[in-house]
Amino acid sequence: MIKADVVIIGSGLASLMAADILSVTKNVIIITKSSVTDSNSVLAQGGIAAAISGDDDWRDHFFDTIRAGCYHNDETMTEFLVRQGPSVIDSLINKGIDFDRCKDGSYALGKEGAHSRRRILHSGGDATGKELVMKLLARVKEKTTIIEHEFAIDILIQNRTCIGVYTKNSEERKTTYIAPSVILATGGIGQLYEVTSNSEQATGDGIAMAYRAGATIADMEFVQFHPTMLVKSSKGIGLVSEAVRGEGARIVTEKGDFLMAGKHPLEDLAPRDVVARAINEHLCKNELLYLDISNIEHFTTRFPSIATMCEKASIDLKHHRIPIAPGAHFMMGGVVTNEKGETSIPGLYAVGEVARTGVHGANRLASNSLLECVVFAAEIAKEILRKQQISSFFVPATEKATREIGHLPSELEIKEVMTKGVGIVRTRQSLKEALSWFTTYRFAMLHLKNFTTTLEQQKICNMLTVGYLIALAAWERTESRGGHYRTDYPNSHERKWKHKTIYFSGGSEKPLVTTNCQEKLSV
Repeated sequence: MIKADVVIIGSGLASLMAADILSVTKNVIIITKSSVTDSNSVLAQGGIAAAISGDDDWRDHFFDTIRAGCYHNDETMTEFLVRQGPSVIDSLINKGIDFDRCKDGSYALGKEGAHSRRRILHSGGDATGKELVMKLLARVKEKTTIIEHEFAIDILIQNRTCIGVYTKNSEERKTTYIAPSVILATGGIGQLYEVTSNSEQATGDGIAMAYRAGATIADMEFVQFHPTMLVKSSKGIGLVSEAVRGEGARIVTEKGDFLMAGKHPLEDLAPRDVVARAINEHLCKNELLYLDISNIEHFTTRFPSIATMCEKASIDLKHHRIPIAPGAHFMMGGVVTNEKGETSIPGLYAVGEVARTGVHGANRLASNSLLECVVFAAEIAKEILRKQQISSFFVPATEKATREIGHLPSELEIKEVMTKGVGIVRTRQSLKEALSWFTTYRFAMLHLKNFTTTLEQQKICNMLTVGYLIALAAWERTESRGGHYRTDYPNSHERKWKHKTIYFSGGSEKPLVTTNCQEKLSV
């Protein structure tokens, strides 16, 4: 048994930001199931959005975020996020982050899909996430205990309060960590799908653990698919940042026709769900699509990471075409939190993609994810520092599970079911078939503690749990909105949107549908 003031699960940007603030006065332990630099944050090519230019305003950023989110956003949380933008940039600069600048010394602000202004800051060209992570990691590694290759199994609950977490290492040895504050920063769920931009570690573990512990989960039907994944032989290789289209690249057919012409007023910079569906429609007809980069001068200098990725995949950029397809990119839903990062379980916090803050609505605005990580990680740290923590808990002996888990599907089977049944385009029949398949494994979702499992089986059970929640939420929302598109309700628009949020009460197999969306904007 190991004791700490704060235990953080995950090692991405949100984790490191919280640790940087907390570790000044607190004993902080970071636990990650792989290496500390293996996260979605490191893979983030896009930048961080903030209204810092003279012709921009937080209200413009707010309305862009709300519109992209299809008016499903929490207004108060969204306003808080965007108003924090400029001060967040200042705080990052004070921590040693260098953002790219123009020759005159001004920030080199980029524009991405659904933004009305140039407000995207980058660091290292197309390696913003990696630059942020490495700079913060350098700050925290000397003052924080970092434990790599250890898998968080379950949250330890006593008297309906989180008091720690159970883990297993690569040798299946179990460890109990006791702490009055546990922060989930485990990232997203992209590995549930066949093509994804996400790290191999993004299997929804944090959401599954929180659900089993009794936390409230919401908005699981809203999965964002990034339109432009580099693909070769139908296999996803890596992400081609939206910033490429922001600098003039166009999506074209094999004949050279512009795919998005006439499909949306913003054409190639339309919201991600719109572009992803347009590409998917052509791919379903076995028509190949490309990103035409001929309009971008000095591409390899401007986007060095993408150029290197293309080179490794043997894509010759002299032809100015990058083969693309959509891939699972971001989960808008997750563990419900307030503005302080608190979940429905005292002592348990969630931040980053694992959390459902409400700022992304039904469809995340480009480059708001890194902003969310930094803003709410700082708020969690402030709240924990403000609280009088009690670390004296009685930890009861756990009952040893003796039953074998039995047959479980493979990871590839889960990916196939999710891609086919709960992917970019969903139907009543596809959702029904997916739910029927997931239901046969319900024993592995709610009663996992009754079984002995290996690390691989634990991961599969987590993926089954999250996949089931996504499918069930998608079944319950009988409309198309943002990242959730149903062909049986294809013409949903603002006047027809159902103002409701689909919650799951942790441990319950039935969704709780409540009306929780504003009828109009107040800002």
